Amino acid sequence: MYNAVKPFSVDVKMSARIMAIAGQLEGAVFPVEGEVSVGRDKTNAVAIDDRVLSRRHCLVYEDEGHFLIQDLNSSNGTYVNGLPVTRRVLQEGDQIKVGESVFLFSERDDASESATRLEFEAGEARATLILKREDAVYLRAEGLPAGSRTVKNLEVLLRIGSSIASARGLEPLQRKLLHLILEVIPAERGAVLLAGRSPDEFASVFHWSASEGEPMPVSRSLVDRVMREGVALVSNNVLHDSSIDVTASMVKARIRSLLAVPLTVGGRTLGVIYLDSQASGTRFQEDHLQLLTGIAGIAGAALENALLLDGLERENQRLQAEINIEHDMVGRSARMRSVFEFVAKVAPSSSTVLIRGESGTGKELVARAIHRNSPRLAKPFVAINCAALTESLLESELFGHEKGSFTGAVAQKRGKLEEANGGTVFLDELGELAPALQAKLLRVLQEREFERVGGTRPIKADIRLIAATNRDLEEAVRNGIFRRDLYYRLNVVSLVLPPLRERRDDIASLATHLIRKHARNSTRRVIGLSEEARAYLTNYDWPGNVRELENAMERAVVLGSTELVMPEDLPENVLEADVPEEAAAGGFHEMVRESKRQIVIKTIEQANGNYSEAAKRLRLHPSNLHRLIRTLSLREELNR
Repeated sequence: MYNAVKPFSVDVKMSARIMAIAGQLEGAVFPVEGEVSVGRDKTNAVAIDDRVLSRRHCLVYEDEGHFLIQDLNSSNGTYVNGLPVTRRVLQEGDQIKVGESVFLFSERDDASESATRLEFEAGEARATLILKREDAVYLRAEGLPAGSRTVKNLEVLLRIGSSIASARGLEPLQRKLLHLILEVIPAERGAVLLAGRSPDEFASVFHWSASEGEPMPVSRSLVDRVMREGVALVSNNVLHDSSIDVTASMVKARIRSLLAVPLTVGGRTLGVIYLDSQASGTRFQEDHLQLLTGIAGIAGAALENALLLDGLERENQRLQAEINIEHDMVGRSARMRSVFEFVAKVAPSSSTVLIRGESGTGKELVARAIHRNSPRLAKPFVAINCAALTESLLESELFGHEKGSFTGAVAQKRGKLEEANGGTVFLDELGELAPALQAKLLRVLQEREFERVGGTRPIKADIRLIAATNRDLEEAVRNGIFRRDLYYRLNVVSLVLPPLRERRDDIASLATHLIRKHARNSTRRVIGLSEEARAYLTNYDWPGNVRELENAMERAVVLGSTELVMPEDLPENVLEADVPEEAAAGGFHEMVRESKRQIVIKTIEQANGNYSEAAKRLRLHPSNLHRLIRTLSLREELNR
C-alpha cells in the first residue's frame, strides 16, 4: 500500500464573520468583533431597511471562545438553519435568516474534495525498465541529447503544453491529454488516476480506449509502486515476463505491454498516467518512457489545478442549490412548535428518520432542517424522488453502475449513495419503491454497504438516511407491498407532519411569506394580504397543503393589481368555499363588495340577461365576469 497524497487544499484561519448571501446586503461581509447587532434601526452594526425586522432584531457576539446569536424579542423571529432560535452557539456554515436576509456564519475557509473508488488487480509489481525522476531528460534544464528524435519529442511536448493549457475542466483536460499521448506513443488504452484521501481511493479516474465499451484492467501493484516510489515503469511481453505477476484480468485482456509514470507536482505524487497495449508488435521503448515522463511533468500542475477547480465548482453548485431553496418552515402554532422541537432533538444523532404526511406538507424542508442542524452539515444533502424514475433508472441513480453493465452504460457512474458519502440521503415517496430495491436498501441500512449495478466489490456507505412517504406503510406491509423488515429498520424515529387545515393559525403568516418570496420576481409591489383574502385563505381546507397555497400566492402576485392580495386574485376553488363571516363583516371592504354586486346586477339587467353583452359593457372578459359573479355569490340572485 502507498501513502496517499491528499488533494490540494487550503486551510486559512480567519476571524469570525457573517456574510450576506441573500437579501438587500447580498455580498457584504461583517466581521464579528465584540457585539454585532442586526435590525431595522440605522444604529445597528448591520442595518437593513426591511419592515419585517424589528428595530433591534438580533445580536451576534463572542462569549468565552464561542460565538453566539441571540434573538432580541423580535416580532418575526430569528432563524438558524431554518429553525427559530432564542439563543444558540453558532457553528461553521450555519445560515442565519432575519426577514428577507440570509447570512452565512464562518470562522475559517475549507476546500475539500470527494473521492472516487476504483477496483484494481492485486499482485507484486516488478518492471523490466525503471526511470527515476532525476534521470528524466526532458525534465532537466540542460544536457538534452542531440538528434532529430529529441527535436521531434520537444515539439510534441510544446504542442501538448499548449493544448492542455487551453482545456477547461478536469474531464476535458484528461480526455485531451490522453488523446494527444496516444497519438505519439503506440498504446491502445490510457488512464489518468489522481490520488484521493486514502490509499484505496482516487479523487478522479478517467480512461480512454480505442475499443469503446471494454473495461480497462489496471494493475494495482504497478500503480502502488509508481505512487510510492515516484518512479516511471515500463514492461513489455507482460504475459511471458517472469518479473511481472500476471493477474487473471490481464490474461483475459491479453495485455502485452505496460507503461506507467508518476504525475509529480512540487515533490508530491499527484497521480499516475497508465498506458497498455494488447498488440504483439508493440513495444514501449525507453524513448517512450522519457517522453511520457516529460508530458507528465508538464501536465501535473494543470491536472492539480483542474482537480481543485472541479471540487470548488461542485461545492459552489451545492451551496447555491442550498441557498436557492426556501428552507425555513414558517409557523408558530403548537403543531409546528412540536415539529421544531423534534428537529432539534433528532438532528445531532445519526438515526434513520421516517417523515410521514400528506403531499405538500413540507417533508423535504424538515429533512433539510435535520441535515443542516446535524454534524453532517458540511457534507452533501442528496434528495431523490422514488416515484419519479423507473425501477432500473432508480437503481442506477441510487447505487451507480459499472461501465458495460447494461446497454448505454458507456462509463462508470457513481450513485447518489456514493455522492452523499458522509452526508444525508433523503428518499421521498419511499412507499413507491419496488420490492427488489427495497431488499437492496435494507442491506444498506443493515450492513452500511452496497454494490454498483454490474459491480462485485462492496462499497461502504457512510450516510444518514431520511425517508418520507404519504402512504400508509402499515397497510402496505399487511398487503405484502412493503417489506416488514425494511419498515422496522426505517421506523426508528418517526414524525407525522400536520396538514395545513390542522394548523390554520399559520396560514396567514405562511401566505405572507410566500407572497414576499414571489413578489421579488414581480414587476409590481406586493406587501401582503387584505383582510378579506386572509379570511378566505384561513377558511379553505387546502387539500394540496403548502404546495397548493404557494401556487395560489404565486398566481395572486401575477394576476393582482394592488399592493394587497384581494379575494378576486385568489383561485376559484378557494372563493367557492363557504364565505367566511370575517369577509362579510361591515366596514369599507364590505361597502366596496356591495357596490360591485350592484354594478354587476344592474349591468346584466340592462343587457337583458346577456352575459356576453354585460361583460362588453363592463369591459371585462366573459370568463372574468363569470368569476366575479361566483366571487360575489350572485348566481342565485341572478337566477331568480
